[in-house]
Amino acid sequence: MFAMTSLYRARHALLRIAIRLIGTEKPTTAIGPDSSLQLCKMMADLGLRKVMIVTDKPLVELGMIDGIKAKLDELKIQVAVFDAIKPDPTFEVVREGITRARDASSDAILAVGGGSSIDAAKVMAISLTNNKDPQKMVGILKGRKQALPLFVIPTTAGTGSEATVAAVISNDVSHQKEVVLDPKLVPVAAALDPALMTKLPNHITAATGMDALTHAIESYIGVFATDETRFYGAAAARMVFENLPKACGEQSEDLEVREHMALASYYAGLAFTKAHVGYVHAIAHQLGGKYGIPHGLANAVMLPLVLEFSKDAARHKLAELARVCSIGSLSMSDEQLAQAFIDHIKSLNKQLGIPATLEKIERQDIPQLATAALKEGNSYPVPCFMDQSQCEAVIARAMVS
Repeated sequence: MFAMTSLYRARHALLRIAIRLIGTEKPTTAIGPDSSLQLCKMMADLGLRKVMIVTDKPLVELGMIDGIKAKLDELKIQVAVFDAIKPDPTFEVVREGITRARDASSDAILAVGGGSSIDAAKVMAISLTNNKDPQKMVGILKGRKQALPLFVIPTTAGTGSEATVAAVISNDVSHQKEVVLDPKLVPVAAALDPALMTKLPNHITAATGMDALTHAIESYIGVFATDETRFYGAAAARMVFENLPKACGEQSEDLEVREHMALASYYAGLAFTKAHVGYVHAIAHQLGGKYGIPHGLANAVMLPLVLEFSKDAARHKLAELARVCSIGSLSMSDEQLAQAFIDHIKSLNKQLGIPATLEKIERQDIPQLATAALKEGNSYPVPCFMDQSQCEAVIARAMVS
């Protein structure tokens, strides 16, 4: 294990240097009610005239893009709508979107929706300009040319994809999640419009909010964390703890609460696009690919379990987060604060109606799930590494007994 740990850390050192050399831009961001309409005006000011909206059918049926389409029409921008995005979009869906964008001669893409729509739009945008099959974009820095101008209006507060250099697409055959990683995926601009989030069902608000919290925490405790990423990660964690219960309760239609959650998701995205994530995501990706478990839900269940495993290695950083989030007391040691922080996450899950275990996990699948999770997770700058038996044990704790 020591030799493998040394190898992983050496790889991480090279990746950290590459990240710093490449750098990442932040999207221009409009915030507040009707910011989505401001984004439309920005697109017109940039001279764009043919826009492909990438979204999903439920949002179309709910009329959530009607106002955006009307504004684009008013600005003399031709609109085509591709609404075939489903959770965990596949490369085949992305290919279909690329064909539709070419047929419409689109000069920009506007993603409206959750992480699935945004990630699919990202890969569409970079594949179009590089004239490559989207599956050939998997990996790091596969795009030689800048992506087609991409604009984003998230309708959930969770993925933070509007701020990141990554997109996750599911393999059509294996159903494994595959990652495209390139600074060219960062959108030109994003609108954080809380008015589009007030009608979300509580279970989606809860799961996506816990996704944002996972981004914030894993980026904070990882070895790639910097002063900048810890600043954004701590702010995001505090805002989620303060606002997610409100967004899932009687204040679900409170625009200020929803705006705080949108900002928390965005800040967490700024943090993890540079500091990366960890084993929570690595395991959640396998659970999503194998069983179709929603990503936010899988993250929420696995987060306290993985943090228990990492507690000794990450206790000082977990204690820092506890203090920032007003969890525990000043008299507590770092070890006590770290445990209080983990316990607070468990309590939050319970308050939000998120289960402690996942019924779909089958015991016979755990070795394969762990192997795949370690293949992904050992590439992340985690505070400490798992071996096969440890990873299997963590996943087993999420299984209904």
